[in-house]
Amino acid sequence: MMKSDRNSVGKSEPKKNLGLLQLNSLGPTTDMYIIGLQEVNSRITNFLSDLAFDDPWSVFFMTVLSPLGYIKLSSVRMQGLLLLIFVKHVHLPFVRDIHTRYTRTGLYGYWGNKGGVSIRMSLFGHTICFMNCHLPAHMENTEQRLDDFEKILEMQFEGEDIPSPMDHEILFWFGDLNFRIADYGIHFVRESINNKRFNLLWEKDQLNMAKKKEVFLKEFKEGPLQFKPTYKFDLYSEVYDTSEKKRKPAWTDRILWKVKNLCEVASKEGEFPEEENPISVTLNNYVSHMSYGISDHKPVTGTFKIEMKPLVSDPLVTLSPEGEWSAEHDVFMRYSTVPEFPSSAWDWIGLFQVTFRHVNDYVTYAWVEDDEISSNKDSKQVYMSASEIPKMGGEFLLCYYSNNLQSIVGISEPFQIQPSKTPIEGDLPEEESSWLQKPDNPESGGDSEKRRGI
Repeated sequence: MMKSDRNSVGKSEPKKNLGLLQLNSLGPTTDMYIIGLQEVNSRITNFLSDLAFDDPWSVFFMTVLSPLGYIKLSSVRMQGLLLLIFVKHVHLPFVRDIHTRYTRTGLYGYWGNKGGVSIRMSLFGHTICFMNCHLPAHMENTEQRLDDFEKILEMQFEGEDIPSPMDHEILFWFGDLNFRIADYGIHFVRESINNKRFNLLWEKDQLNMAKKKEVFLKEFKEGPLQFKPTYKFDLYSEVYDTSEKKRKPAWTDRILWKVKNLCEVASKEGEFPEEENPISVTLNNYVSHMSYGISDHKPVTGTFKIEMKPLVSDPLVTLSPEGEWSAEHDVFMRYSTVPEFPSSAWDWIGLFQVTFRHVNDYVTYAWVEDDEISSNKDSKQVYMSASEIPKMGGEFLLCYYSNNLQSIVGISEPFQIQPSKTPIEGDLPEEESSWLQKPDNPESGGDSEKRRGI
């Protein structure tokens, strides 16, 4: 089950009562959250700060989702465009080949106020791409919107050994696409909305019209627009634009998807598949959220069920702690890899709290080669120093990070670290102590000896 959110947030900060994740109704049944935001505060001071630290929206979603067992898998930002993906811990070893890209289209490609950001990956062996776009505004710019989207599709991952977005088995396209309702006047549109006769407006929706004539759009699907047009509203209200401009309502905020017909491709290549497509996407719901007024757009969410025949069913690395863990003594862990695993001297095993937020949120780590103490044909043993183990104990996980694959490729079952029996007088609180114990970030080269290649 996958949850996709699309929201134009203007200059607003996250709100504590944000209910777009529908945690009460979906709860732990959701495997992934894909969150696309547009118009995130991109004033230069905010943007530079967000480059150095996680932006407030990322921090907010991590704070909400990490206690429920989700990790921020990846994110990409281009000025006001932000795309975040959260996934359950259990799926981490089966999410590989993660890549992020962005394409500017504003000011002829020189400015990032418009364009697209993408995250692609291999999920249980299947390729999937998520694309968050902010396309040009205004009624008359339909062709420009289509041209920009084609440009984004062409430029994402161009020149790399990565499929284009359209060649992924699944492509999700969402964002502030800015398509409007053509021909009808504002009074007819508003009257149709008031009477909930949305079907009268569908045939004049610019995106629906474009899908009928543009070849590259024909395979995209979308759920029925059975909610009020999501633009343009007075802030903090459910009232359509009362300013002097009186913008005509429109479904600017959309979520679409495309599944590649693998059977058709195989037939063209002279192959005869034994079964139907090994992957399918079903839309469970597609709704807007009228109660949110922090923007002149209303956010839209879609919940999808993806069914796939796993092409990858075993993790690349299997690992577990050995014996009882506490800060009373050095501790040990054992791991094994599949034969084809591309190991590296820069691989490391991190100790994480079970509610960790992202890959850098480790308590401590060990280099798999430098800290190895024994090995045989089936597995290897690595140690961690007692001085690096949290004295307060608690529930933790071990994760194996692959430098070559730039992702977590193995994760242990949760296990307990026993509290220290002889706490040192004046011990720091657990959280502060753990922070001070953290070594250098292994992704930036690790400790000084490792950086020098010693």
